[in-house]
Order: sequence, then C-alpha cells, then structure tokens
Amino acid sequence: MSSIGTGVSLRASRSRITRLSGALYDLSASTFSPDGRVFQVEYAMKAVENSSTAIGIRCKDGVVFGVEKLVLSKLYEEGSNKRIVNIDRHVGMAVAGLLADARSLSEVAREEASNFRSNYGHDIPLKHLSDRVAMYVHAYTLYSAVRPFGCSFILGSYDADDGPQLYMVDPSGISHGYWGCAIGKAKQAAKTEIEKLQMKDMTCRELVKEVAKIIYIVHDEVKDKAFELELSWVGEVTNGRHVLVPKDLREEAEKYAKDSLEEEDDSDEDNM
Repeated sequence: MSSIGTGVSLRASRSRITRLSGALYDLSASTFSPDGRVFQVEYAMKAVENSSTAIGIRCKDGVVFGVEKLVLSKLYEEGSNKRIVNIDRHVGMAVAGLLADARSLSEVAREEASNFRSNYGHDIPLKHLSDRVAMYVHAYTLYSAVRPFGCSFILGSYDADDGPQLYMVDPSGISHGYWGCAIGKAKQAAKTEIEKLQMKDMTCRELVKEVAKIIYIVHDEVKDKAFELELSWVGEVTNGRHVLVPKDLREEAEKYAKDSLEEEDDSDEDNM
C-alpha cells in the first residue's frame, strides 16, 4: 500500500510542476505538451509580440510596407538596423521580432530567389518563395538541437502576370496570403485600422499615406517615445521593383498622419 501511495504522490507532484511552469515540455521544440502545445514555438511568437509593429497592405497596383522602428538610444545612427529589406528585385520583406533571426531568414530567401532564377531563367513567384522559406522555418520547430526563429515576416511582390501579392510567415512555419496583415506588439490595433480601408480600390500612392497613418495610430507614445517610420513599396509605380518610398513622399505621408491624429484629438475634445 505504501508503494502505491508513493507512486500516486509522485505522479501528482509531476502534474503540479507541469501545470505551474510547463516544465518537462518547454525544454525542446520537438516535445508536445499533454494538451498539444509546443511551448518553444509559443515563446518565439511572444518574442514577435514584444517587437515593434510592421504592416503590409496590398492594393490594386502594388504592395506597401510600413514599419515602426523603435529608437532605443539617441546615439543610434539614423537609418541603421532596417526592418525592411530587399529579397529580390521584385520582392520586399518587412520583419518583426529578433532582427538577427530575421537577417538569417532574409539570406535564406535571397538564396532561394537566386537559385530559382539560375535554374528557370525568370523571377521566382512569391507563393513559391513564401512556401520554401516557410518550410525552412518549420524545420527549426522539429528538432531538439535547434530553436525556432523568433521573428515573423511579411513578403510582398509585383509582376505583370500575377499582379500584387502579399504573404506572411510566422515562427511555426505557417504561410498565408493576405490583402493586409500586421505583426508585432500592436498587430490587433493595426488589423482593426487595416480592415477600415478599401484597399482593393486604392493605388500605392494613396495607400502610402494610410499606412503611415496606421503606424502613427498604433504607436504607443507612453512606453515607446521615439521611432523611425520606414516605408517601401513595389508595384506599377516602381516598374515592379521593390524600393523605399522617396523621401519627399515619405515626409508628405508623415505630415498627413500627424495632421489626421491632431484632427481626431481635437474632435474628441469637442465631444467631451
């Protein structure tokens, strides 16, 4: 009887430890918990949620990216540590999460795009690129010797045959196509603002202002005071090449965003 009682108490204590801290199940990305969760993947998603916000929106003639790049020190050089990068001449990437992990994945994506062009003689379709990189990300959730990538990223492209395309890949290796998506700490607030837009009827030039406005709306001025707005686009206006939005248009978009926020604040004060 005593041995049976000891066995029951040991099982109870193990169960209690597991419930309290996820112990025994969060030590490896290759281990499932009893309720079907992979804790290390969830921790990687948490790293993305602690990062600055990035959004991508697809319109009728292209794709526009916007990133809220937090400035953690006044000593940083302006324009360093960009969160929007080129993958191929027709593909751009916006990232949230651990920047070093994102750089590693951007190199993987570039290699995939380069190999495809070498083998087939034309630009890689975005769906194919997204699926290939998502498979690579997913492989890092299967083995105990590695950890999942602590970043999510948005891929956007434009070509004459397929038009504008937008995909998002998360740390679990899932890839979805979107008209508009957001990643980072304010993704829910950003999604709410994106859903208000009629992006299917808008052009890239019109959308740049709205993207800047969304980033300014979701920025938390209390916790994160300083940030740089990064904007890029790919579409008919750029002849199918992914480039940063010109400085004059970016400044115009920022002015529009700030004026819109001031108008909303004034209207709220009047209502009170």
